[in-house]
Amino acid sequence: MQMSLSRLHFPVTSLGTGRRIGLWFQGCSIRCPGCISVDTWEQGVGLVPIADVVARISALAGEADGLTISGGEPFEQPEALAAILAAWRGVSKRSVLVFTGREMHEVEAWLAINPGLVDAIITGPFRSDLAQTVALRGSDNQKLHVLSPLGRELRIFDRPLGDGDRRLDIMFDEDGDAWVAGIPARGDIGRLRRALASSGHHAITSDAHGMFGA
Repeated sequence: MQMSLSRLHFPVTSLGTGRRIGLWFQGCSIRCPGCISVDTWEQGVGLVPIADVVARISALAGEADGLTISGGEPFEQPEALAAILAAWRGVSKRSVLVFTGREMHEVEAWLAINPGLVDAIITGPFRSDLAQTVALRGSDNQKLHVLSPLGRELRIFDRPLGDGDRRLDIMFDEDGDAWVAGIPARGDIGRLRRALASSGHHAITSDAHGMFGA
């Protein structure tokens, strides 16, 4: 069984509590205007065996404070999502946080047939026309739902956006391209581009690949 994977990274510190494994699903039909993860929209690419993904997160589980799932849209690969989270439950007692662009009523059926796999979930599409004043949210329509006692640790993000929430993780791939993980404040990516340019770097950003280089 295969899945479309955008990337897997550890540690991620900007998408939940502690040092977490970050797993980004590839493929999204929601395609929110203004999304910074346009590179994760394309369907049917980045195919990898689910067993390989499970092996990787299992190897990292002992060091990780939790698992954060994002994308793309994880619920567009429901079987893969269930398989990965079931495997996680076998290797870790740490929390699972899922980001989805769907509303809660759209994922309730999946949650009902896969009980106990998700501890907290942030729902709702990104809307660039709305304010961004709440922690761990790209726009204020997005809601945090705590689904288990383990997920209560993530209630700390049900609060106004603070300066500490502007933290981002920077990851480099084998080609030297840099990926940004986290929830940037409005305009942060533009400010980063200008800062690189003012330092004499030739900065290239790509909506098609969600990355920047210098």
